[in-house]
Amino acid sequence: MVKFENLNLSSTTLKSLKRIGFEETTPIQEQTIPLSMQGKDIIGQAQTGTGKTAAFGIPLIEKINTRNKNIQSLVIAPTRELAIQVSEELFKLGYEKHVQVLSVFGGQDISRQIRALKKKPAIIVGTPGRLLDHIHRKTIKLQDIHTVVLDEADEMLNMGFIEDIEKILESVPEERQTLLFSATMPERIRQIAIKFMKDPETVRIKAKEMTVPQIDQFFVKVEEKDKFDALTRLLDYQSPDLAIVFGRTKRRVDEVAEALSIRGYTAEGIHGDLSQAKRLSVLRKFKEGSIDVLVATDVAARGLDISGVTHVYNFDIPQDPESYVHRIGRTGRAGKTGMAITFVAPREMGYLRTVEETTKRRMKRMQVPSIAEAIEGQQRLTIDKIHNTIDENDLSLYRKAAEELLTQHDALTIVSAALKLLTKEPATTPVKISYEAPLPVKRDKNNFSKKVGRGSREMPRRQRSHNRSYKKS
Repeated sequence: MVKFENLNLSSTTLKSLKRIGFEETTPIQEQTIPLSMQGKDIIGQAQTGTGKTAAFGIPLIEKINTRNKNIQSLVIAPTRELAIQVSEELFKLGYEKHVQVLSVFGGQDISRQIRALKKKPAIIVGTPGRLLDHIHRKTIKLQDIHTVVLDEADEMLNMGFIEDIEKILESVPEERQTLLFSATMPERIRQIAIKFMKDPETVRIKAKEMTVPQIDQFFVKVEEKDKFDALTRLLDYQSPDLAIVFGRTKRRVDEVAEALSIRGYTAEGIHGDLSQAKRLSVLRKFKEGSIDVLVATDVAARGLDISGVTHVYNFDIPQDPESYVHRIGRTGRAGKTGMAITFVAPREMGYLRTVEETTKRRMKRMQVPSIAEAIEGQQRLTIDKIHNTIDENDLSLYRKAAEELLTQHDALTIVSAALKLLTKEPATTPVKISYEAPLPVKRDKNNFSKKVGRGSREMPRRQRSHNRSYKKS
């Protein structure tokens, strides 16, 4: 790995990288960025989670001319979720340069997208069907596009998008740079590369076989609306010394951290939008133990070196196994054991199986503790504190008061009252956690494109209501 400052990047890009906590390249970034900066077409064969968004995003930001108010780059992604994720990361990478990024996808009001396009974004990230729709309407002008990125090309093939991609590539200027990223290289994808790319350089990043022998791994099958209560019950029952909770989005991180604080836990969140000073302050408090629970996004947790983390909770299952292994690797360090618990919506079970295949470990199913079990967990914590107080303190100044109590009540009643007083009972204060749609259902790769009709390819209707909120009590 090399440091980003050694890649001849502009000061504005280096500032953006520092702001989000990126210091060293991943293997695909190390190999791709110099080639892309030379203007070469690139075929990148790499799994999601290897850092490929920054691998194509950093050179892309470097090439943007902010004085040109036309669209200069298209990034084509298979799903709405990935389009949003990529556009958010590109926005962060181009933050100091003030690069405007817009995501467009099916299921969103097209007139709103047309209004947003009038604000002159430099980069458009979109799903193929919606991009083609805008091209036909002439709401996306193509004459100044110098770079096209195909992200997760094999997934777009599986989803039946190849014809749309070919039409898009035929519409953009011939003199351009084309970057294609794909986990696998089926023949149809090779044909796209031959037809639309010029002497492409190939970068292959072999997926590591990832094992996590020191970590006990569990999953909890739970509906979205029940996740937060499941998390608090587990925190009460297991009483972790230090815990990290991973969320998929920065909104999720902010809301879960705030909800935990409302319920009486010492928790704070970190994500890429925090200033470096705030991020370091939160991490320092976590390392010192003044915060029990750290809530984080994948990006913010990159490169964290924290000892003593006993539990990792995946509030949202990650889309790729590499991110999963990276997350749970925060625990089980220095020969110590750790525990990882992943919340999985019923329709996300396919992602769980993919993780198990990658890690070569089956996860055990865990039931959400009852309220009685949660209280029992907190009682155990209180009893441990009492034992430590007996072992480590001079209690002579308290004996007289204890003797007076024993003349009024029996010992069992006094100890029970002390346990109740010292035990943190599960809170029921209402909290607000916004609804997040589960990940798209994993389909059989051979049959998916046959089953999904042209009119419904962008995203199932039930995934479109992603801004709803619900209250927990």
